[in-house]
Amino acid sequence: MNMSKYSSLSLPLVLVLYTISASAVPHENFEVEDKPFTSSPGDTVFTLQVQTLEDTTLDDLLSFGYYRKSCPQFESILHRKVKEWIQKDYTLAPSLLRLHFHDCSVRGCDGSILLNHDGSERRAQASKTLRGFEVIDDIKAELEKKCPKMVSCADILTAAARDATVEMGGPYWAVPYGRKDGRVSIDKEAEMIPMGHENITSLIEFFQSKGLTVLDLVVLSGAHTIGRTTCGSIQYRLYNYQGTGKADQSIDPKYLNFLQRKCRWASEYVDLDATTPKAFDHMYYINLKKKMGLLSTDQLLYSDPRTSPLVSALATTPSIFQHQFAVSMAKFGVIDVLTGQDDDGEIRTNCNFVNAY
Repeated sequence: MNMSKYSSLSLPLVLVLYTISASAVPHENFEVEDKPFTSSPGDTVFTLQVQTLEDTTLDDLLSFGYYRKSCPQFESILHRKVKEWIQKDYTLAPSLLRLHFHDCSVRGCDGSILLNHDGSERRAQASKTLRGFEVIDDIKAELEKKCPKMVSCADILTAAARDATVEMGGPYWAVPYGRKDGRVSIDKEAEMIPMGHENITSLIEFFQSKGLTVLDLVVLSGAHTIGRTTCGSIQYRLYNYQGTGKADQSIDPKYLNFLQRKCRWASEYVDLDATTPKAFDHMYYINLKKKMGLLSTDQLLYSDPRTSPLVSALATTPSIFQHQFAVSMAKFGVIDVLTGQDDDGEIRTNCNFVNAY
């Protein structure tokens, strides 16, 4: 399915956002000086056009009631399983979101990231730190008992990312179903996925290639309000940035000191949101205004004139972030889906392998 038609969607809901003072609530591992971030004159008034779910035309071949007759227990089983796993390990919530992102970024939302064989996306270097496969396998196993050969792995992963978001305090959005599972998964194709070192132009071009907008880029980056990364992925910012022998000057000095103490070892993990890492909220954008973006691609969103006004708007109005995240995720979840009219899709009985005929 081609998402390019979405780039010209009408956006009738116009909201005027006024910059307000907001202060961070410090997380126990990092103390932030309790003072409001300051706004620049350019931040004073910003007009943001925000889509509603009704404005977003999803794939005509997908349906919200697709499993109503064939597997009516689907969503209740998935919801229960996702909840159980996240209650045991909350870090699985951002992992499921990231797994969904990697899946849809290559060949569309077809479950190809789940295929586990030599040369698959899952075996690629870019996929080494992906997690959450066991959650999808657990859900699939239960569904195969209740509704054998009915529910695709692509639909399971898409819905699991939604439920994981909700479990962390994020928004709910309706997911249309009917995706088929892809039979092709190539490791080299996974290397095109953004990994946090790109410039904003590259990120904009990547999102536009998927039929997504600059607004979608900034809003979906807000998923970094939860989750963590290895220190090895950011050490280049902390000690010898671009060969200068110094740290990246765009990092707040106190935050830099914290990161340098935290990240002595590359194998250590550090939260993407230093302030409220367990809450799906808009604190990510407030952190960017305080020069506390962990990945360079995060902080660049606030320094680039094409994206910084959006960061300022989302930092001041949490309800807009929650609403637009749901809309953008609904768009993201239908990128290049395979449906019943595609000969190259199937319903896998095991998400790790293509069916044997």
